[in-house]
Amino acid sequence: MLFDTHAHLDDRAFDADRKELISGLDMLVMNPGCSLASSRNADALSRQYPHIYAAVGSHPDAADEVNEDVLEEYRKLCKLNPKIKAIGEIGLDYHYEDIPREIQLQAFRAQMALAQELDLPVIVHEREAHADGMAVVDEFPAVKGVFHCYSGSLEMAKELIKRGWYIGFTGVLTFKNAKKAVEVAANIPLDRLVLETDCPYMAPEPFRGKRNDPGKLCRMAEKLAEIRGLPVEEVARITTENGKRLYRI
Repeated sequence: MLFDTHAHLDDRAFDADRKELISGLDMLVMNPGCSLASSRNADALSRQYPHIYAAVGSHPDAADEVNEDVLEEYRKLCKLNPKIKAIGEIGLDYHYEDIPREIQLQAFRAQMALAQELDLPVIVHEREAHADGMAVVDEFPAVKGVFHCYSGSLEMAKELIKRGWYIGFTGVLTFKNAKKAVEVAANIPLDRLVLETDCPYMAPEPFRGKRNDPGKLCRMAEKLAEIRGLPVEEVARITTENGKRLYRI
């Protein structure tokens, strides 16, 4: 069995066939929220399907919605639904900077504080904000989680692992130009590595540019098996155990 540790099955890209797709999955899936609205949808999906788990949180692109009322709703959702296993997707994204950095940082810190309060792991989106991301992590040493769709250096990955964090890899691992991702995947401890689709985005080769879905996670498992010189079945077992440990399932 595989565990897709990061999938957005509530995304509108799945509106036409969501029920059929989810019902046909023989795997575990973590569906994180990206906003208050999508967090509510993730909560609902986890209640409807036994193999779907959820996280709630506001992505950096929705950082300007984070206030005490939103945090209180996240708090209530976590307490009411035992299948909500993390706070996320939260973090920093400096690529486009549609949301000012200071607002992103405020939202990130507020949601890290919520995770600390509730004793939950976090799912961190960090893009082109490595220094600030690590600085916030260091402000909350009791909070652990995963840097999903990891884009940092091997050195940064090792620092995160020292702090008890996990590293998540998407379909990028299969791209021909993914030298950095392959280097990290080849050199970090296997017990700190998880696989994810980030669907409907980040489809692996040979599906790049098409809609991604959890059924394509096998391509990442195959690539990781190639990188680490292991049978695919062993990679599936290890990464599923890692995901379950990460999310306390």
